[in-house]
Amino acid sequence: MGALARWLEEEGIPTTQISLVREHTAAIRPPRALWVPFILGRPLGVPGDPAFQRRVLRAALSLFDATSGPVLEDYAEEVPVTDQPEEDGSVFACPVNFSRPVEAEGLAGELLREVAALAPWYELAVSRRRRTTATLSGLGPAEMARFLAGFIADPTTTSYRDDVPLPLALRLVTQDLKAYYLEAAAVQPGARVALEAREWFWRSTGAGQAFLRLRDVCLAHPDDTVKGFGARSLVPLAIAPRPAGADALRRY
Repeated sequence: MGALARWLEEEGIPTTQISLVREHTAAIRPPRALWVPFILGRPLGVPGDPAFQRRVLRAALSLFDATSGPVLEDYAEEVPVTDQPEEDGSVFACPVNFSRPVEAEGLAGELLREVAALAPWYELAVSRRRRTTATLSGLGPAEMARFLAGFIADPTTTSYRDDVPLPLALRLVTQDLKAYYLEAAAVQPGARVALEAREWFWRSTGAGQAFLRLRDVCLAHPDDTVKGFGARSLVPLAIAPRPAGADALRRY
């Protein structure tokens, strides 16, 4: 969409867009873009909340007021937290019990155990939906787990591919790994996606604990782009507040 937007602008048609993967948009540099911290597939937030969705649209349209560009702004508002079920009254319950702490096996071992336990459910999800969103990085689940654990243990670890910058590599791998968990959890009977599944991921899995550790590692990293990823893109505000100075790291 970013490349198409630039072509439309050359024809005299102003454009603006909503971005779900900030690093992609920053690399393409479209004329105007609003990055939103929502899950993939929901650029306007949660369903059934027209007031919130209207605010997102107005924020995207307000970029037309910019006097120069390209413009990439961050949408500061997280999706509202609600106790209302999205589809029915069933209680969310993950099909796999992740009760052991990360320290019991080491971070890499815990992540690999979880990935293996979720594999049958993930394969069922892919079979039913005939698609998956866990493909951005090009890595398999075990490779993603090893890469993240390796970076947390040694922040001098470089990207898994020479042509993928480290901040983008971290973004793609974390997005893919989270999608792997949530897609696997969504196919078990009575599961509800989005808000309840997000709480399960962040509160009950070793991967959620690993992402919180990863944020701390990123914030201490010498590369400002890695710091920016940890500050604004990794952990939702509903799970943990943004660290002090995060706004200063918002840059194109």
